[in-house]
Amino acid sequence: MSEPINLQIRLTERPNGKLSPKHFATSQSEIPPVEDGKLLVRTVLLSLDAANRAWMQGPTYRRAVKPGDVMHGYGLGEVMASGSSAFAAGDIVACETGWQNYSLVDAGEAVKQIDHRPLSHLLSVLGIAGKTAYHGLLGIGQPQPGETVVVSAAAGSVGVYVGQLAQMRGARAVGIAGGREKCDWLTGTLGFDAAIDYKSADMLAELKAHCPKGIDVYFDNVGGPVLEAVLFNMAMGGRVVCCGAVSQYDTGDMASPRGIPGLIVVKRLRMEGFIVLDERHDDQRASADLLAWSTSGKLRVVDTILDGLESAPGGLIGLLAGENMGKWLVQVGADPQGSS
Repeated sequence: MSEPINLQIRLTERPNGKLSPKHFATSQSEIPPVEDGKLLVRTVLLSLDAANRAWMQGPTYRRAVKPGDVMHGYGLGEVMASGSSAFAAGDIVACETGWQNYSLVDAGEAVKQIDHRPLSHLLSVLGIAGKTAYHGLLGIGQPQPGETVVVSAAAGSVGVYVGQLAQMRGARAVGIAGGREKCDWLTGTLGFDAAIDYKSADMLAELKAHCPKGIDVYFDNVGGPVLEAVLFNMAMGGRVVCCGAVSQYDTGDMASPRGIPGLIVVKRLRMEGFIVLDERHDDQRASADLLAWSTSGKLRVVDTILDGLESAPGGLIGLLAGENMGKWLVQVGADPQGSS
């Protein structure tokens, strides 16, 4: 029986402008031997995130992806061999797998997962996407009953949960998304109170129409012109949760919003950026709540799974172009239990 091959996808050059398939190349390598303190992990599911593109631009809250590197990525995998007493073969872990079939991971950087199916939920509602929405909206935005919450990239992996959590707190949820289909889906399927198509709408007019008393909490995933339009419509004492700037990742033409700091001063706004990994001290409560809400059906989970590691480059390019609704993942290997 032949040894399994470690298929890898590497970044060939740093993009200057939009990401394209030419920026990636497929290679093969031998499966590395297990060392003390390390885990050999077989990738099962790979998370696709807009932040993957930001890592190509240079160091952020983590090291940059350099040309020649196996593309960085977070995923879910099965421990095949363990050099740590804290893990055993067969454990399911979340860790930095990279875009490859097998990875050698520091045991201290892997998180053992609960027994839960489908596995995709461990990377979406129970993973970084759900926890980002939970910590950012409930911890920083702190919406109150009757307030208006606006979220950009509302049909994305984080935005779908922000709107739902806002409504669970008794607030109105207004989503900003690209295209009429997404907007109709947000209101018709997920139950958002309103949705604005940033591609065709007069943003200032639409925000005023749907938020007549102003915006109390804005969960920003995009930055740029959308952030600018929202700032002009914030209510006095509003809170802006700065989560990401996806409109700026895949372009060489950065755009900063006007009105800063003037609007922040005049309207007494609070803007706060956060990285979900900094909120791990509260993850136990977040995990318990998200599990209970998703299991009961209070929180609707939206996952799309692409087939095969080779689909990762196209998937990331499509995600950056706004093709996704909910969380996009790549099925790299089989679930050890035989289900997805």
